Amino acid sequence: MATSGPNLGLGSAVATALETADNDRGFSLGGGLFNRGDDRKTVTFGDSAAVKSLPGWSVVSLIGMIALWFVSTRAWGLDDVWRTTGDSQQTFLANCDKDPACAGSYSQWLGYRKFPSPGDTWRGFRELSSEGFQNITLWQHTWSSLSRVLRGMFFGVLFGVPVGLAMGLSSAARGFFDTIVELLRPIPPFALIPLFILMFGIGDPPAVRLLIFASIWIMIIAARSGVRAANLSKVRAAYSLGATKWQVLTRVLIPNALPELFTGLRVALGVSWGTLVAAELVGARDGLGQMIFAARPFFRLDVVVVGIIVISVLGVLMDVFLRFLESILIPWRGKG
Repeated sequence: MATSGPNLGLGSAVATALETADNDRGFSLGGGLFNRGDDRKTVTFGDSAAVKSLPGWSVVSLIGMIALWFVSTRAWGLDDVWRTTGDSQQTFLANCDKDPACAGSYSQWLGYRKFPSPGDTWRGFRELSSEGFQNITLWQHTWSSLSRVLRGMFFGVLFGVPVGLAMGLSSAARGFFDTIVELLRPIPPFALIPLFILMFGIGDPPAVRLLIFASIWIMIIAARSGVRAANLSKVRAAYSLGATKWQVLTRVLIPNALPELFTGLRVALGVSWGTLVAAELVGARDGLGQMIFAARPFFRLDVVVVGIIVISVLGVLMDVFLRFLESILIPWRGKG
């Protein structure tokens, strides 16, 4: 009994140490889902490298958006009578509004004429996946839009990055291209739709060229800014070690410009998806933008929302892929 006191004290100390270590590693709240488990820095506020996206809070945000969508579009006061009919909520409420005994017996923040419910949107997604809309399935629309965005981004990067690098390295190139860039960059791509129809006809070619126009100026500015942000001491050190201009470009300037280039890529990607809907109005026979506008005259809000969600998901997935590449190619970013 005399040794129970010291043993209890030792056990308490060990337990306290383990609890402290777990807290330091972030296991106390979801194993790092809601806090940074591997952060041992003494200074985190103001350090961009210490800021990470925590998946737990992303899940909370997503669940909150879906819950708000459900609550704002649900018809309250019907006691789920419409579920016994087998109809969608939109169909049931449309019939209910025609019946004087039923009309006004429910309350709804966003009516079915303004925004579809999650259930109706899910039914629309299944219909689009199996039967399609106007004899074209959702997956065909998605692939057409994705291929246009990828082609527009590819040529925007292919032509924009070399021009931006030249503007950052040559005074003559800067003077020559500066006027062109500054005159054309403020023009919204939507304003060029009639001109592109006259120049390239209708269908896929003008849509891709409109996406190229939307992304190329962003990549030019990003490449130019990236080159100008290179540390001059690194350039002088490379020349002092006998490096050629090509070696300075490929081993010093371009690696230092990668952070700005990836930022430009992500911005250009968002602008391209935003321009896609307008681009596919140029006589395109398929694509998510064309599907959205074709569904509008028929008041198929479920089809419209499905198209918007697919565009959003594709944009997020492509942005996540760019972040992954950025973490591999630029591991030093934000680390001083």
